Amino acid sequence: MTDPLANSYYAATAHPWRPRAFEGDLECDVAVIGGGFTGLSAALACAERGFSVILVEAASIGFGASGRNGGQLIPGLRWTASELEEEFGSERADALFDLCWRDNRVKARIEKHGIDCDLKAGHLEAAWTPGDFDAMKREADYLDTRFGYASDVIAKADMAAHIASPLYHGGIHDPQGGHFHPLNYAIGLAKAAEAMGVCILEDERVERIVDLSDGSSGLFTTQDIIEARYVINATDSWIGEIEPDLGRYTVPIMNYNIATAPLANADTLLPTDAAVADSRFVLNYFRLSADKRLIFGGGERYSQTPPRDIAAFVRPFMAEVFPQIADAKIDYGWGGAVAVTMNRLPHIGRRGNIFFAHGFSGHGALVTTLAGELIAEAMAGTVERFDILAGLPSRPFPGGKWLRRPLATLGLLYYAMKDKLG
Repeated sequence: MTDPLANSYYAATAHPWRPRAFEGDLECDVAVIGGGFTGLSAALACAERGFSVILVEAASIGFGASGRNGGQLIPGLRWTASELEEEFGSERADALFDLCWRDNRVKARIEKHGIDCDLKAGHLEAAWTPGDFDAMKREADYLDTRFGYASDVIAKADMAAHIASPLYHGGIHDPQGGHFHPLNYAIGLAKAAEAMGVCILEDERVERIVDLSDGSSGLFTTQDIIEARYVINATDSWIGEIEPDLGRYTVPIMNYNIATAPLANADTLLPTDAAVADSRFVLNYFRLSADKRLIFGGGERYSQTPPRDIAAFVRPFMAEVFPQIADAKIDYGWGGAVAVTMNRLPHIGRRGNIFFAHGFSGHGALVTTLAGELIAEAMAGTVERFDILAGLPSRPFPGGKWLRRPLATLGLLYYAMKDKLG
């Protein structure tokens, strides 16, 4: 698969990886489609439960959003905990909080398998407006009072201790959050899965899923037919190419990142080395790499065509936040599609022997690993935790095949305009 966005810092600094050659029968208990965090964690967790697993990836491990994202580990979902309780009641809010805030499966996997992926602690949500800061303070107080979940409220006068930018009106520092090298995490999961007996097939695209006469499923790929008792569709932005009806639940949004050359003043930009995301709808998000580059994401495009010069597209956003490095050398510029749902909550479920998880809406670095493991739990017969995420509301975008994306784009542009108007 040709990748027009391959000038990635992550790809340039990825650990060596090639899947082992496979010569066995293409029959298994579980066939996983997609080599991102969801598919890899599901494959690994299924293998740990004794299932035979084949994972099929159309390109290479981490090719999609899992290997291109900003590397920010943000506990929770796109909805705040208080919004979840208001919408779903205290019992479901408790269950969602335990899963999505307390249970850091990424950290657990990194520790269990010794994955070298530059894991660092600390995430800062930076307030773009005074009103945003007031809302953050209320939520921080709610989290502490309701769940005993402690975070640090940072007043505007104290923000310089975390970020050398005058733009923000305060923030919330969450020590349970953090950042990492996402592609090396994906590769680490792939190596752990192979060690558990998972067969990984790269450069093999699944064209369709069919029901077989014995009640199992068949994956028709560009090269083979794979027979499986269960299928896990973890293709996120590409899910509609295999199951068009599921594709109606998301639209792809293009995000772009840059990485500067190593900066002599890197530690003065982000003194606590936390990852930062601001509170705008079209947010800026940034962090330091292990070798002291600033990795910065800013702006969105609703066209699938990337800008001719990604560095030139993202640089103005970086310069607005950090004018002191406005002219810094940029070594890498890359991006990719993020699958966004109508309500920005993930769409997870099961239809017969086919499981799916997609639509993490730019908030998936932590919850994707969790989703994969919960699918494995459900497949093994324990469905309670899976049902908590599968019970999140979802509905398709209006407009059908041809109008869905234009109508969604109009809505997103409205909120982007609100950012500009303050």
